Amino acid sequence: MLDLIEKLLILQDRDRNIRKLEGELAHIDPQRIGLRAKTAGAQAALEAARQKVKQIESDRKALELEVESKKQQIARYANQQLQTRKNEEYRALAKEIDTCKEEIIKIEDREIELMEQAEATQKEVARATQAAAEARQLAEEQISQLNAREKNLQQELAQLSSNREDLAGAVDQSARGRYERLVRSKGENVVVGVNHGVCGGCHMKLPPQLLVSCQAEKELVACSNCGRILYYSSDMDLAVVD
Repeated sequence: MLDLIEKLLILQDRDRNIRKLEGELAHIDPQRIGLRAKTAGAQAALEAARQKVKQIESDRKALELEVESKKQQIARYANQQLQTRKNEEYRALAKEIDTCKEEIIKIEDREIELMEQAEATQKEVARATQAAAEARQLAEEQISQLNAREKNLQQELAQLSSNREDLAGAVDQSARGRYERLVRSKGENVVVGVNHGVCGGCHMKLPPQLLVSCQAEKELVACSNCGRILYYSSDMDLAVVD
């Protein structure tokens, strides 16, 4: 194999590993954010349940005050009955008292409903409390694992990147420039083998002359279709298998 090709393959392999690590690192922070969002969601559900309990209690107390107000009205109407001598006024006051008593019954029915709601909501709070605690614990464990993974990846990336420039510097400047342009346009797979007469990058059939040039291993040969740098090794078959 051409010495220049070997150097390019080494550089390409290093660049692939670097990009792989960079890709893994890029996914860590979104994962952390997602875990924190789940924790925040569980906590928000808990706070909503607690707020619901507070609102029910507030509504219940308001009904108690309303009942007390109605009882005070009844007492006033009853006192006015004692003071009046007119039958009409007495009957009107009696009607007002009956109306207040009916309203008190309705209010007390609503109070019972609220107490039932409060009981159900307290159970909801208990479930939400457990769910929030479990979500927080799971997130803390997974974030800790992500942090450790991130640290290891950063160390590994630093090691791979430390002598990448040395590997690139060992490649002829013209060939290196060509390689880097191809990487920018084609991605990481730009130095490819020839097997069964086709390009290992675009998988198109290659002209016979290009196959001969690859086998000669005297210069860099580019695919006539995609421009990738081609190479041939003894374990590859130059002929097209029908």
